[in-house]
Amino acid sequence: MSDLLPYYKETLSRELVQKGIKNFKLSDNGDNSSEEVNFIIYSPVIKNRVKLNRDFSRFKNLKAVLSLYAGIEDFIGNKTLKCPLIKMIDKTGLTNSMVEWCLAHTLRLHLGLDRHILGQDGIWRHKVKPPIARDRSIGVLGLGELGRPVSLFLKKIGFKIFGWSRTRKNIKGIICLHGTNGLKEVLQNSEILILLLPLTKDTKFILNNHSLSLLPRRSQIINAGRGELIEDTSLIKNLRSGHILNATLDVFQQEPLPREHPYWILPNVTVTPHIAADTPVESSSKVLASNIKDLIEGKLPNGVVDLNKGY
Repeated sequence: MSDLLPYYKETLSRELVQKGIKNFKLSDNGDNSSEEVNFIIYSPVIKNRVKLNRDFSRFKNLKAVLSLYAGIEDFIGNKTLKCPLIKMIDKTGLTNSMVEWCLAHTLRLHLGLDRHILGQDGIWRHKVKPPIARDRSIGVLGLGELGRPVSLFLKKIGFKIFGWSRTRKNIKGIICLHGTNGLKEVLQNSEILILLLPLTKDTKFILNNHSLSLLPRRSQIINAGRGELIEDTSLIKNLRSGHILNATLDVFQQEPLPREHPYWILPNVTVTPHIAADTPVESSSKVLASNIKDLIEGKLPNGVVDLNKGY
């Protein structure tokens, strides 16, 4: 259930064979007999700007659904899914992509590089100097498979990291907070705020007019999590007032982002087209093959989703 089969067919077939899995067929033919299908590899498919809803109920011998992406909000509320759902955890590919993207944009904002990149006007701005990393506080909302490594890399550079998660976490060198009071403390200390949360009923619009007001004036926001973590009208209001200095956004409530959306024209917004955490074919094929082998052997692989929690 993906339009990416042409990219995966050769590589995934090779990895499955290397894992000792034989006599298989990879297909995106939706007319296949429901009894033949043991595993579904899934990514969202959009037709006419509408994401297809999938019915898993007719696949009587379905052992698991394996997502090509880390985000699994498409499945929340899908009552036809009765088997394990495995999200993509690809530490050599997807995770590294997220670390690199967040690191690049954090340093861009920290160093004020846009001032020079966009200001090629003949003015020598040598007296404008940023603080060093140890004098900058960064908040990271989400300390899971993506937020944790991003936090640790930023800590290595010297930034002071305040991390928030729904449940208590303990990560060496990171100030880990949780709960309502913890969220308030992270927001109040975040000169740069990075969003890497999954989208659940508890995290939807976690950045709204009230929570944005808790951020220090002229703070900066990076969202590489999910578009619906941010209430757009509230962020736009705070960007226009100057309370939020700027926002770098990779994910949006509607994708592709409509041409008429204010984010395209606001001078203090950087839009990137959902490219922060790529899922490379080579590394993710290894993960898929390993996960399928585990499932065939009766073992649950890393990445099993609790649909009640939403991650």
